[in-house]
Amino acid sequence: MRLRPPRHLVSRKAIGYWTLRALGGWLPIAAVQVIWMLDDRGHVPWHLAGLILTGVLGAAHVIVMPQWRFRVHRWEVTPEAVYTQSGWFDQERRIAPISRIQTVDSERGPFERLFGLANVTVTTASAAGPLKIRGLDLEAAERLVDRLTEGTAADRSDAT
Repeated sequence: MRLRPPRHLVSRKAIGYWTLRALGGWLPIAAVQVIWMLDDRGHVPWHLAGLILTGVLGAAHVIVMPQWRFRVHRWEVTPEAVYTQSGWFDQERRIAPISRIQTVDSERGPFERLFGLANVTVTTASAAGPLKIRGLDLEAAERLVDRLTEGTAADRSDAT
């Protein structure tokens, strides 16, 4: 096995999901700034400058981050291993041999359900922790869980 980019992208719907999550982080910050500005009318120009800066940074994050993550996040399963690539600033590639898989989990939060997405977590005996594949289409996630479950059941070795 060699470390290479995995072949499959996550679902395009993940872009909308990541955008919504990013907005959810910036809107409360902007709301607090607006409330503070209305309460402290003596320093409106400074508050307005801070609100504009928050708007510019927030807009850049909301526009750039989901697209960037979509291009980076990838996954692949072969008969031998699970490959993942994730991140946007800090990017990580990982390989886990099928024989080292201990559990395969699927999860969906309320916003993932809204977008028809699911996340798959592959837990191994690695000290680096589980492999997480986020932003999969629900059907793709279900097929992946089935395939990994079948693959781990068929491989009786313990990879030690």
